[in-house]
Amino acid sequence: MHLSTRPILRRVALTGAALLAATAAVPPASAAAPDDRSPSGGGLSAVIRYTENGVPHILARDYARLGFGTGWAQASDQVCVLADGFVTVAGERSRWFGADAAPDFSLSSATRNLSSDLYFKGVRESGTVEKLLAAPAPAGPGKDLKELMRGWTAGYNAWLAQNEVDDPACKGAGWVRPVTTADVAARAFAVSVLGGQGRAVDGITAAQPPGATASPAGPAERPPTAGPAAGPAADPAAAAEAAREFFDTARYDMGSNAVAFAGSTSASGRGLLLGNPHYPWHGGRRFWQFQQTIPGELNVSGASLLGTAVVNIGFNEKVAWSHTVATGTPVNLHQLTLDPSDPTAYLVDGEPERMTRRTVTVPVADGAPVTRTQWWTRYGPVVQALGPGLPLPWTAQTAYALNDPNAANLRGSDTALAMGKARSVAGIQDALRSTQGLPWVNTVAADSAGGTLFTQTQVLPRITDELAARCSTPLGRATYPASGLAVLDGSRGDCAIGSDPDAVQPGVFGPGKAPTLRDAPYAENSNDSAWLANADRPLTGYERIWGNVATPRSPRTRGAVEDVSAMAAKGRLTVTDLQKQQFANRVPAGDMAAADAAQACAALPGGTATGSDGGAVDISAACGVLAGWDRTADSASRGALFFDRFWRRLTAGTPAKDLWLVPFSAADPVRTPRTLDRTAPGIGRALADTVAELKAAGIALDAPLGEHQFVVRGGGRLPVGGGTEALGVWNKTEAPWNAAAGGYAEVSSGSSHIQAVGWDGGRCPVARTLLTYSQSSNPLSPHYADQTRMYSEERWVTARFCERDILTSPKLKVVLVRERR
Repeated sequence: MHLSTRPILRRVALTGAALLAATAAVPPASAAAPDDRSPSGGGLSAVIRYTENGVPHILARDYARLGFGTGWAQASDQVCVLADGFVTVAGERSRWFGADAAPDFSLSSATRNLSSDLYFKGVRESGTVEKLLAAPAPAGPGKDLKELMRGWTAGYNAWLAQNEVDDPACKGAGWVRPVTTADVAARAFAVSVLGGQGRAVDGITAAQPPGATASPAGPAERPPTAGPAAGPAADPAAAAEAAREFFDTARYDMGSNAVAFAGSTSASGRGLLLGNPHYPWHGGRRFWQFQQTIPGELNVSGASLLGTAVVNIGFNEKVAWSHTVATGTPVNLHQLTLDPSDPTAYLVDGEPERMTRRTVTVPVADGAPVTRTQWWTRYGPVVQALGPGLPLPWTAQTAYALNDPNAANLRGSDTALAMGKARSVAGIQDALRSTQGLPWVNTVAADSAGGTLFTQTQVLPRITDELAARCSTPLGRATYPASGLAVLDGSRGDCAIGSDPDAVQPGVFGPGKAPTLRDAPYAENSNDSAWLANADRPLTGYERIWGNVATPRSPRTRGAVEDVSAMAAKGRLTVTDLQKQQFANRVPAGDMAAADAAQACAALPGGTATGSDGGAVDISAACGVLAGWDRTADSASRGALFFDRFWRRLTAGTPAKDLWLVPFSAADPVRTPRTLDRTAPGIGRALADTVAELKAAGIALDAPLGEHQFVVRGGGRLPVGGGTEALGVWNKTEAPWNAAAGGYAEVSSGSSHIQAVGWDGGRCPVARTLLTYSQSSNPLSPHYADQTRMYSEERWVTARFCERDILTSPKLKVVLVRERR
């Protein structure tokens, strides 16, 4: 609906004149009238102003009403995804979707609905979330955040009551139901423990004492007796490698880049921020874009994770920030010495303590309910494994308990709300210190005064190197140096985790210990540790649990540091330069290796190489493709697809030590390792296998990337640029290979809510944004693919932050939403 921006207050005045008049920037006769379909009634209400691409600007007089408008608008765009998540945290996936089906992995890493349900139903029945909600601030949520959550719940429920769901994903489904504030808080809890208990759900729900068995169809446990181990423990070397892989941020489906530039590098003398989170394109970890305004109290724009009532990453008129997934290891293990007469009791300083039983019954579609018992200790739940590579068997002598301090942290949204109110990078840092709610991310920020900030202020167990040296078990002495995973002797009271005086909760590091860099010319992170947030000012001296130092960086970090340090050195930067960096699509791995690979290709005798199947393959045409490639992952780039498929094979089959002639040097971490060993035997094999693969799929070796890396929306293909983690591309694109469908036929994760923000001395920030997968997952929505098309074409949304910009939008639609009672 296109509405005139001249007669603003005529109809809105009847329901919200005082509210709108309180916004000083709104001229007295310049707002649009509400949409005629606005609901009427009593209770909570809010004004939602929609601008281009369906971005809502929510205006309310208090936090409850602001939450109401936010919940309403989120439901209108994402009701099916939200409802699916509420089924998860209620522990009812098996009831609705079957016990053996897989969740979407957005709220935990459970591999089956049954294990997801056993965990989340146990959390709910234990009252964990309710206890956290009841805790006084700052240990628990603050008053404003509680009001936001209450309002969000009411807004979501009001939308359900007043609208018919038309999204085919859940139209008419019985599992789309009203929710409670406890449901909303349970979703926030799930996000908080994503890096800890959420990654160990299978291991928590499967852990049983030796001699016990679990039936898939009902109450199933025999009395525990001493017996054989559940499985062999990993040897220390294997455990170290498994732990390193398990906590390697480069292997996560979530990641991110972010860079802040100081005023000394910009044309305006003010700060600049480019945020580029890499998140899943489908399911419950999607971002959703919006602005929240309480006149005189809060005015912030950005994006939230679905189900969240606050802006998680964004900007206001003075400061902008983004997050990247951090390298801090958010959990530790305690190795338990068990009572010889009872494997469900453990010894602390020689005294036995009985484990706590959580017996949980889960309803199952078309089957009998399943009942299982989980076992909890003073340290946390007993866990039988961390992923498939790190078994932690429960024997008659030993068990392992998982300590996850974020299981006592429901403060993440308080942190986000406080950051939204900040007026500078110092204010961002104060918000992080006072709430200490971020569970697994770094923060990068810039402000209008030219300041910059990188900080790894996240909730980590207070494991010092001294404690790990003194209290690690043999397993921990292997895993801690490799990954930051401490395995402490749970039988010793003197090995208890201490507390810092500035910490909001017991057992965690205070924010004063977090690696932090202030006011550097640039501050950047691409999911490696804090060490090279600025290559000229490396951060050191932090405990191993925060991350490593003086170790090889990922190709993405190396490429990012090269790019942003060159930008800072050039100076006179603007938001346009940030936009160019986002879509430069430079392939650092290509710059490092493509020329050498082309020469190695040309040197192969007879232009042939032997593939993995032992057959000879003519690879002569591939040599020219590699040599002629422009080293970018633009959708039009010829050779990018071939190098991508080749490089994946080569790096998967050849250890890094055998690839490079110049090894890694901590004195030159951005430029090493380098110089591909052209004689590496894996090169010929990877070339042969790549040529054979593409020819079998009918794909030309020099096919433009976008012909085979795309998404389908509305029946049409949209080419997508960018590249995978292995290539090191800033504009990350991860997609499953499906040759039958044409190659990379759908993006699974990658660039998501992108924001390029700066200030030019005017009243409003200069901001360009892009939500790569668009606002709505409903294929019937006009905002299902609009920004995806823009992403495909490398176009941006001009953010409308100030009132005059909102009210002059050619797509402006104003809706007054209310509860009906």
